[in-house]
Amino acid sequence: MILSLMEQYSEQLSGIFQALADPTRRAVLGRLGKGPASISDLAQPFDMALPSFMKHIHFLEDSGLIQTRKEGRVRTCALEKKQFAVVQAWLSAQRALWEGRTDRLEQFVATAPRKEKSK
Repeated sequence: MILSLMEQYSEQLSGIFQALADPTRRAVLGRLGKGPASISDLAQPFDMALPSFMKHIHFLEDSGLIQTRKEGRVRTCALEKKQFAVVQAWLSAQRALWEGRTDRLEQFVATAPRKEKSK
């Protein structure tokens, strides 16, 4: 059961990091950090056809980083903060792991006997 949860968590993180790997998708997320926006507003700064841009939107939506909703003829996107909490939790665990390792290394270096150079 725990292994299954870890695999699911790992797949979730892989999808999120894959979504974050693209500069266009990161820029979209940066813009959405200021608040919800329509697809046309989000697509405006990018030099690509709307169907190509929509692939980025679908990728972000499939990874759970954004939600879209349609009101009339306008589709609006907003950040999905729960997924960012997953990334934050993973990064915090990694930070704690590496800080512990560097603290132990520092302690080892500080307490290791020093070799004297012989002449």
